[in-house]
Amino acid sequence: MQEKPTTVAAYAAGASLAAVALFYVFGPNYTIDGDESNDSNRKKSIVGLSNLANDCFINSVLQALAGLGDLRVYLIHELHRRQLDGPDTYQTVASDDELSAGQTDKLRELQQGITTRALKEMLDRLNERPIYKKTISARDFIQALEYAFRTRISRNQQDAQEFLQIVLERLCDEYHAGVRARKRALGSAASAEGSSQESSSEVEVRIDDGSVHGLPAIIDTKLKEIDQESGFPFEGKMESQIECQFCHYQYKPNQTAFVNLTLQVPQKSSTTLGSCFDGLLKTEYIEDFRCDRCSLQHAVDVKSKELARVRSQGDRDRLEKELTRLREAIETDPEAELEGITFPPSESVPKRRIARHMRITAFPKVIAIHLSRSIFDRSSSSKNAAKVSFPERLPLGGLLTQKWYKLLAIVCHKGSHHSGHYESFRRNHIYPPFSTPGAFSSYAQSRTASQSPSTAPSPRIIPRSSPDPDTLSPATSSTSPSGSVPQLTPVRPTTASSRHSVSTKTSSPSETPSAPRGSRSIPRPDVPGVSSRLRRRRKPIDRWWRISDEKIKECKTSDVLGMQREVYLLFYELEKVE
Repeated sequence: MQEKPTTVAAYAAGASLAAVALFYVFGPNYTIDGDESNDSNRKKSIVGLSNLANDCFINSVLQALAGLGDLRVYLIHELHRRQLDGPDTYQTVASDDELSAGQTDKLRELQQGITTRALKEMLDRLNERPIYKKTISARDFIQALEYAFRTRISRNQQDAQEFLQIVLERLCDEYHAGVRARKRALGSAASAEGSSQESSSEVEVRIDDGSVHGLPAIIDTKLKEIDQESGFPFEGKMESQIECQFCHYQYKPNQTAFVNLTLQVPQKSSTTLGSCFDGLLKTEYIEDFRCDRCSLQHAVDVKSKELARVRSQGDRDRLEKELTRLREAIETDPEAELEGITFPPSESVPKRRIARHMRITAFPKVIAIHLSRSIFDRSSSSKNAAKVSFPERLPLGGLLTQKWYKLLAIVCHKGSHHSGHYESFRRNHIYPPFSTPGAFSSYAQSRTASQSPSTAPSPRIIPRSSPDPDTLSPATSSTSPSGSVPQLTPVRPTTASSRHSVSTKTSSPSETPSAPRGSRSIPRPDVPGVSSRLRRRRKPIDRWWRISDEKIKECKTSDVLGMQREVYLLFYELEKVE
């Protein structure tokens, strides 16, 4: 019996949809929704942000933060840690703290990490890989931030740097509040255990597994290591020190923490980011400074002359005691306050020239740089439109402590000091963890196949001095135990035709015929450091997203580095040591 045409068409359409669904679930190659698609004709995009109330300063900062991988890893780790510890750890506030009811609520909210959770959800939504043009709103994150500070975020004074400062400081406060809550919970558990074991000099935490004594648990050291490795990625430390140019006394260094660095742009037609850093970290000389050590030495000189003139024994004893204390203070700690000593008038103390040194002592994983372009006069303010050239790879630190950072995002401002528009640039790369992972994706299958053991022998490396082609191993192939994808070992072929085909692809114009084919790029395995010197640096991805609220388009690194007049915020990530 012949079927009807409509039935056949419906059956064919259903079978086609089923085949597409099976292909997408069990073997996707990101042709539909991936950024690594081979189809270059299809227009790709990412999630944009709507601008309903002059929110460009908020949208640009959030898009820049969404491209920072270390920040996303921190957010995932921090929230997972809070989930494992349980809500009671972060709801309890120390009873010995003399806080009011409002301060107690604020401390509890810091411990709970409200802004941290809201930012993670916001960045997860921005890091989706949409199959069509998608625009979302940042309203949920703004509401969480306004609830945390109990105030409304004004849209009249739009400043992306102020918004970034508020967000980063809040995240840093929540991180440290969570660390203190964990230490307090661990200390209370240890004290409770120690009160029941007063005879023991060391407290041992044990897990209740139903037995009489339980299982020992070593958690204190491991938790400290995790907190140190997974600290707040934007937090760094800077140290300032003063040195007197007359007596060369160095004051005790003063350390301060920072979550972003503000660099003043000089009033020139063009400058560099390194010159802006020099304005912050270079040695600064200050005149008319009263050095503490010089002040004590001046007091010693004055009292020594007074001691030579006095006649009474009481005054001599008093002056000798004061001189002894002053000389001890000069040798030990000139900055300490001395009570009971009459000092000469401050007008008579000589003024010195000092040098002020600034340096970064703790480098953050992600460094946020603010280029201050404001010029304030007595009557008005304006914007500094100087060109600031910035590199793609930024070196920081000295010769022994040099760190390299990679540019991942920038925020630009177009317009005057009082009005304008913010837009951001994000490096276009697939940065795991994804917010919409697939359980049967090809990425997971390739990772599983590469980690599965193989029964194939290791490839033999032929030294440069070996001219005998008969020693080359034949090409072999092996299949992983799962039987998914065969793995080919990169071994030299043995036939003349195969050797000729390989050599024509790998040989260079400067290669001589007398050299062994295919052996010029193979370093000797017994020479230390050869492979590290010959290893080429991985070429950075040259694709970027230019984001202006919901408008998104692709650009290149040269376009990003060309935004020298408009660049306002820069985000660099510390390069991993391989």
